[in-house]
Amino acid sequence: MTWRGSTTVPDRIFASLPYLLPLIDGLWFGRFLFTQFPVLQLLLIPLAPLMQIYSLPLASLIIFFALYLGVVRNENISHFIRFNAMQAILLDIVLMLCRLVLPIFEGPQVAFIAETLYNMVFLGAFAAFVYAVVQSLLGRYAEIPPLSDAVYMQVR
Repeated sequence: MTWRGSTTVPDRIFASLPYLLPLIDGLWFGRFLFTQFPVLQLLLIPLAPLMQIYSLPLASLIIFFALYLGVVRNENISHFIRFNAMQAILLDIVLMLCRLVLPIFEGPQVAFIAETLYNMVFLGAFAAFVYAVVQSLLGRYAEIPPLSDAVYMQVR
């Protein structure tokens, strides 16, 4: 949707950056996929500096609250950037909840099921990342059905 006004190129770039947060959190779920297909680890090379910063103690929490308080709640920033930042935050919350729930399925008897669930979460998070970044760079609102409705309620 572009009904909130047109977007500039810097707005499009800044709107796509918050999606790095759920991408980096989603990499944890891809550990089985990365061991089965080591070539996929080449995709991680550009993310190495961000992963170093993100591995610092409390860095993820600081980045999370900085995005929420500094971007989403700042009415001086365009709606397009705030919408995408909030959607990235909600996507990250979903990944955090998955990270709490999925270890229940780990165990020697259900290893195949656990690996499948982890791979599905990773591929879903990666697909959401690619879709949202492409839509943001095109200047469109990335509509992820359950998340976008919640984002519209939060960002005015």
